[in-house]
Amino acid sequence: DYFWLLDPTLSAERWIRILQARGIAGIVLVGLMDTNHLPVHLKPVWARFPCVVTGVRTRDPALSFCSVDHHHLALTAFEQALALGYRRPGFVLDEVIDALVERRFSAGYFAGQRMLPRSQPIPPFCNMAGTQPSELFRAWLDRYRPDVIFTLYNNVLGWLKAAGRRVPDDVGVIQLEWRAAHPEIAGMNQHNRVTGEAAVDMLVSQIHNNENGVQQFPRATLIGASWVEGASVRRATTTVPEPA
Repeated sequence: DYFWLLDPTLSAERWIRILQARGIAGIVLVGLMDTNHLPVHLKPVWARFPCVVTGVRTRDPALSFCSVDHHHLALTAFEQALALGYRRPGFVLDEVIDALVERRFSAGYFAGQRMLPRSQPIPPFCNMAGTQPSELFRAWLDRYRPDVIFTLYNNVLGWLKAAGRRVPDDVGVIQLEWRAAHPEIAGMNQHNRVTGEAAVDMLVSQIHNNENGVQQFPRATLIGASWVEGASVRRATTTVPEPA
């Protein structure tokens, strides 16, 4: 059964009555894209039923969760860029999204930067929701001149075109979430279906072990992402630099 978490007509008491009437033994929470804090008024629901969150780690309450390993994903993408010969990787990501995953995306990027000479770090571009983000992006692009960009967003390709950059001739693009709808863009396949399957396995385990309510020690299952080749990157001819 599917329910909208933010349905204004459902109080905690009504949630519990509906779930019990339908014989529902546990809950998988999907699609938290703006916050990792769950509605306070639904606290009795989490106290009554086994719950697993997909995609992010929640706060208040902290529930067991399953997601892609965002840190390892970003670091692997960085390593792939270095293997292709890129030397000035840039990072474009909404501040809200990075904060939602406890900055594990940017942490992987910064870890990758340690493999480059210290004179070459490029600060992330995070002003995706600001006024005229494409113009701010162009100023960032002109100032730091990355030769490859990690991002979650297809609109970055349009921004690059508007800035007169050709992909991959002038700058490469690597998606931090590869999508089958755009197979030409290289990136990291997050295997979201596997994450969903693992979340269900976690929930079934809680149900079988009578682990109701918010757990004292929430568990985390991290799914590994995998690299997917694409025409948005090129094999550069420069030598990969040694760590500084």
